[in-house]
Amino acid sequence: MLRSSSSTRAILGLRPARRSNLRCTGVNWSTLCSTRSDTGGMCTAPQLSAADDVTVRALCEADWPAVRHIYGEGIATGNATFETEVPPREVLAAKWLPDQRWVAEVDGQVAGWAALTPVSARECYAGVAETSVYVGADFRGRGVGRALLHKQVTAADAGGLWTLQTSIFPENGASLVLHRSAGFRTVGIRERIAQHHGVWRDTVLLERRRGDA
Repeated sequence: MLRSSSSTRAILGLRPARRSNLRCTGVNWSTLCSTRSDTGGMCTAPQLSAADDVTVRALCEADWPAVRHIYGEGIATGNATFETEVPPREVLAAKWLPDQRWVAEVDGQVAGWAALTPVSARECYAGVAETSVYVGADFRGRGVGRALLHKQVTAADAGGLWTLQTSIFPENGASLVLHRSAGFRTVGIRERIAQHHGVWRDTVLLERRRGDA
């Protein structure tokens, strides 16, 4: 059951609002929109400079050490995932969709990665997947996450997926802003959904639906 947590809403800066006030529509990828409280939750489209030095390509076998290292850097922040140790490569390879794994490169170095995980083995949910986007500690704030999420969303649309979802700690403000700018809307807050290092944590559930679905 999704509930609103007053403490989490305080962190997020959310006011009590109708569900429709959190919807982000009409995304133009050349000028990503952002959901702002001072515009009633509607989309605005700030002029964001493109990250010309970021290249996104399919993940290959040689990328796994860098991918797992970046995963570890995300875990170390304490606000990226409930995981406390980096899963083995075999575990990640088994759960991620094979044609929906991406890495970003900056100056020939792997700077981040993105992947999709099916939410269910049931046929009726075949077009629903959970997003993961991680950026290396030395490359944050350079548009790597934006480039990865752009690729992930457009590739998912082309691949026939109709809904992408993600759960984000409310303290991870940068990830919330990034996903909302890419057309994800807040579905609700999952209060005290699981423990992380012995502490109950909330997560914010967001989703994006393909425009023609």
